[in-house]
Amino acid sequence: MKKKFYIDLKNKIKKKEAVICIIGLGYVGLELFKSFRKKKFNLIGIDLDKNKIKKILKTKKILLTSNFRHVKKADIIIIALPTPLTKYLTPDLSYIKSCLKSIKPFIKKGQLISLESTTYPGTSEEIIGEFLKNEKFNLSEDFFLVYSPERISPELKVKNKKIKYNLNNTPKVCSGYSKKCQELGRLLYKNIVDKVVLATSLKIAETTKMIENIFRSVNIALVNELKMFLTKVDIDINETLDLANTKPFGFTKFNPGPGYGGHCIPLDPFYLYWLAKKNNFNLKFIKTSGLVNNRVSTWISKKIIKFLKKNKIKLFQNKILILGVAYKKNIDDTRESPAFEIIRKLKKQNIDFEFSDPYVKSININGVKKKSKNITKSLLKKFKLVLIVTDHSEFNYKLISKEAKFIFDSRNTIKNRTEGYFKI
Repeated sequence: MKKKFYIDLKNKIKKKEAVICIIGLGYVGLELFKSFRKKKFNLIGIDLDKNKIKKILKTKKILLTSNFRHVKKADIIIIALPTPLTKYLTPDLSYIKSCLKSIKPFIKKGQLISLESTTYPGTSEEIIGEFLKNEKFNLSEDFFLVYSPERISPELKVKNKKIKYNLNNTPKVCSGYSKKCQELGRLLYKNIVDKVVLATSLKIAETTKMIENIFRSVNIALVNELKMFLTKVDIDINETLDLANTKPFGFTKFNPGPGYGGHCIPLDPFYLYWLAKKNNFNLKFIKTSGLVNNRVSTWISKKIIKFLKKNKIKLFQNKILILGVAYKKNIDDTRESPAFEIIRKLKKQNIDFEFSDPYVKSININGVKKKSKNITKSLLKKFKLVLIVTDHSEFNYKLISKEAKFIFDSRNTIKNRTEGYFKI
């Protein structure tokens, strides 16, 4: 009888008869939802944001809801919920724990839970595994547990934008509580990705995602710290990186900028840092990279303030113009954007701002809403100082370079201009 649950679910996945419930319809959950929909699976989407649900296209094989009772109809439950940090830089798993509490009355034998959220090694077993055992399920016999970390670029949110790597052509790491769980996970995800890469344990799969983000965090911090130093000794960091990048092996180029942002790099490495501290080990690079990438935003703000004071420049309405508030090029995601840290620092010196961002219509700063402005010749003439924070492709850099009086460029975007132009 116990083996029957595994065989039945395996057959349902193979025949595309399995009902898949995705909890959390953010950009990760939504991409999963779209991909499984294309493969004709029966789908249930659960999100507490009813406005988000209304925006998603409804079809005959889709149920969108904020009611967790529909979990009982599912064969597979995919959890794609946020895992933020507390103010003490410790893991906040409240979304996952709240989800488990909500689905508790509705889960049943024969189901599979797959966690996609980025988290510290041990979460799947310690949080979800123990929850299932407490509910008297026999893991890998009458209930199945999988971990498969998301690798979805926020650029997928932008309509009509083509990117090199999407959900389908990016290899997907997957593991399970047991060989049976792992095999069910592999069968599930091979429907929507070209390649499923198996990890030998849940903890290894969880650690893989940690390392991916830590690698980026540390290397971004490295080039940003080099930028701050090399600027001091009048050496162009961008040219040196371009030259280093001519080496065909042993070097991976990272570009300096105004700091980092998003939901991954500024936050996720601290999950492993927290786990290391629990085990009496100090992961120094993780903490240092976080400090450096915060420091570069302050460094940029100080450069602007010093320049304005030294040259006794009077600003229109005491404002500068900021180009780009998304944390990354060609996306609409503003989470943890370095633009906001720069804005806070400038505000302390009574320097206000307006902004332009083709992907972000408006932002709210301390209760004050500001709308994105279209870049025109008159706008650039009005604001004496322009700060490029995000190097969106849609910006007219030729116009900006020609009309802006002073340009502070944190992304090395403007070419062939020297007077009134500063790489920072």
